[in-house]
Amino acid sequence: MKSFSKDQKLKELVRIARELGAAEAGIVSPNDIFVEDALADLCRKPRCPAFGLSAGCPPHVSGPAGFREMKKRMRHAIVIKIDVPASVLFSDQRIDIMRFLHETASEIERSAVGMGYSESRAFAGGSCKTLFCRDYAECRVISERGACRRPESARPSMSGFGINVSKLLQAAGFNGEFQTEAAYDDEESMSWVAGLIALA
Repeated sequence: MKSFSKDQKLKELVRIARELGAAEAGIVSPNDIFVEDALADLCRKPRCPAFGLSAGCPPHVSGPAGFREMKKRMRHAIVIKIDVPASVLFSDQRIDIMRFLHETASEIERSAVGMGYSESRAFAGGSCKTLFCRDYAECRVISERGACRRPESARPSMSGFGINVSKLLQAAGFNGEFQTEAAYDDEESMSWVAGLIALA
């Protein structure tokens, strides 16, 4: 692989993110990633429909405490934002969008590992069980009946780690205004989904 300086690596990863389809991609410091226990607690109460169903969601992830430990080893992070019409995001097509987010984040992670960020990890939104394995009764990882069916694509949900995504987008210089389901019928209203790639 071509040799890059640190700055060149970061610029190349941003370029790759945009080439893959991210509307915006930017570099943030680990200090710009705010982790809040209360946000992770929302997975449990009110109970998310995906709670406990996959290895990428609570209670099967290390949560805010685990992410804070990861931040100590993190050198940089890449934030990606994918713009989506609100009418699509709050429709049956949402699953396709969230799959695309996971696949994009995981591809950037692989590129980062190839550049020497060997402990890089990608995070996305949405439950991998819902997105990739909803036709199966159980997650093979948590049932201990085999390996993940989609290790190349499925990534842990940011929610389970308490990552404040709105603050993350602001730190990256992006517009973090999220449209609610009330905008469903407005064909011009835009919303977004986001991912994070921790570079370590």
